[in-house]
Amino acid sequence: MKIRTLIVDDEPLARQRIRTLLAAEADIDIIGECADGQQAVEAVLEHRPDLVFLDVQMPILDGFGVVEGIGADRMPAVIFVTAHDRFALKAFEVRALDYLLKPFDRQRFHKALERARFQLQRRDHAEINQRLVDLLADVNGKKQFLDRLVVKSAGRVSFVRVGEIDWIEAAGNYLRLHVGKDTHLLRETMSKLESRLNPRQFIRIHRSCIVNLDRIRELQPSFHGDFVVLMLNGTELTLSRGYRDKFQELLGNAI
Repeated sequence: MKIRTLIVDDEPLARQRIRTLLAAEADIDIIGECADGQQAVEAVLEHRPDLVFLDVQMPILDGFGVVEGIGADRMPAVIFVTAHDRFALKAFEVRALDYLLKPFDRQRFHKALERARFQLQRRDHAEINQRLVDLLADVNGKKQFLDRLVVKSAGRVSFVRVGEIDWIEAAGNYLRLHVGKDTHLLRETMSKLESRLNPRQFIRIHRSCIVNLDRIRELQPSFHGDFVVLMLNGTELTLSRGYRDKFQELLGNAI
């Protein structure tokens, strides 16, 4: 079976080097190349490769941003490629994730490729995905909260900055992200997304609603212990009684 492979690097010569080394590998099918992180996210979501050679240092969206944008649980097998990031190398080694340090020779390249083949044969993606999650936490030095969300709709991929989201509501098997005048549908559960958002910025006010605290204008008492949450754009949401204590704890005073 062919290993569908994607090459991601902002340097054309680096992409050509990897392509040349893969040319003699009968089980490798190169499905594309990407010159930046945004292209990489779109390509992975659209083509679902088995293996990605992923450059770490790229402008705008680096290799770690690609993993974060796609989600570690949806990433294919990865061989990171890096030039000089010593901290990243230590993080890779601690988490037993493979990497290529530029400039790499044919022998080191084939060693990394063999390890990737072994991972794919085992099909133990859960373990590798957890290592990617831990890697992001290592690199950031703290629990990794989302900085951006990747939303795919009608064949297009959009990047939504988390800080620009006003509020989030459940919509069947999806979540509806309200961002200014725009809305985006994201296939995700409320609980899972809540766990990946910074709790000092986003708080759940109802079983089907999360709000950005920076977008709240005021609270108004309602019935049976509930409150109306008035957003800056005029939207009225409900802070239900079951979520009031947590909201009060975050604000640090009684409501």
